[in-house]
Amino acid sequence: MSGTVELTKENFDQTVADNEFVLIDFWADWCGPCKQFAPVYEKAAEANPDLVFAKVDTEAQPELAQAFGIQSIPTLMIVRDQVAIFAQPGALPEPALTDVIDQARKLDMNEVRKDIAAQEGKGQGQQPGGE
Repeated sequence: MSGTVELTKENFDQTVADNEFVLIDFWADWCGPCKQFAPVYEKAAEANPDLVFAKVDTEAQPELAQAFGIQSIPTLMIVRDQVAIFAQPGALPEPALTDVIDQARKLDMNEVRKDIAAQEGKGQGQQPGGE
């Protein structure tokens, strides 16, 4: 049995809404680096049973890949509390993936939400003064 969940446009929103911490691997069957990353991702899924490890087949789910602006695969995305906190293309080696997961676990999501609100505020014409 796989430690990962296959995401589709039908179950994506529900999966992200129902789980506090979701890692998403955007991949395709023809992608060599994706195939190299798959066992690293599966091993991380087994090592972190409290997290949801999901996969999006970009060939079968082009709408999801397009919605997230995925331009190269594999791309790893981490969503916590329905906020994308990490997205990076490329196959991560096991130590780097472990480090990213550890860092994502330690994030204070209240701070993240404050930062997002501040960034959105700046985008509405409230520019900080001077240089």
